Amino acid sequence: MQRYFIQQTQISEEIMLPADIYKHAVVVLRMKVGAKFELVSQDQTIHLMEITRIENKSAYAKLCERYVKEVELPVKVSIVCGVSKGDKAEWIVQKGTELGANQFIFYNADYSVAKWDAKKAPKKCKRLSKIAQAAAEQSHRTIIPTVKFVQDFNEILQMESTQKIVAYEEAAKEGEKSQLLLSLRQLKKEKTPHLLALFGPEGGISTKEITRLKQADFALVGMGPRIMRAETAPLYLLSALSFMFELE
Repeated sequence: MQRYFIQQTQISEEIMLPADIYKHAVVVLRMKVGAKFELVSQDQTIHLMEITRIENKSAYAKLCERYVKEVELPVKVSIVCGVSKGDKAEWIVQKGTELGANQFIFYNADYSVAKWDAKKAPKKCKRLSKIAQAAAEQSHRTIIPTVKFVQDFNEILQMESTQKIVAYEEAAKEGEKSQLLLSLRQLKKEKTPHLLALFGPEGGISTKEITRLKQADFALVGMGPRIMRAETAPLYLLSALSFMFELE
């Protein structure tokens, strides 16, 4: 069933669909009177709606049922990525949203081949936010992950969370394979777990950045014996989190 997010905390018995939902539901999907879909309000409540009338380029829907369903990861995950070239950011946001991330933060790393200009970053984040919303609707989530760009690396170092890790290629090359598991086990003991996970761009993470991250209490972790691409590693982590927190 099609799902949409709406910027309201309360849904009345009958509403006029917002313009963007009307366009997708009626114009693109060609929903008719009697068609049903879901609306997710800001309090994460799911509302089953039924279209009652379509007139004058507007559509109205009535509330059929209201319910709550837990589909979110039991751990808040903030994915921090050095800016990569091409469409890698879009891929990370889309697939990372499907896998349960709460937030995506991008920054210009020392080894980033592509760099985001501070003036153009808001436009890029707006586009990525739309990708996150579409992915959240497709995967039937109850929240839309946020997307932001951080100009100053110090801001990342000062971010608070219950666990902070950095995926380090050199750690994987050296055969390190216990720290990730140790960090996730510790995370599982927390009452309100929040994981801040940093990943480098294609060129990796510089020695200078690693030094500063270690000083800020980021644990250096390997992601198994294989070296992954910049857009693959965050998805590996999210999959491991799902297994450990939802399936184990």
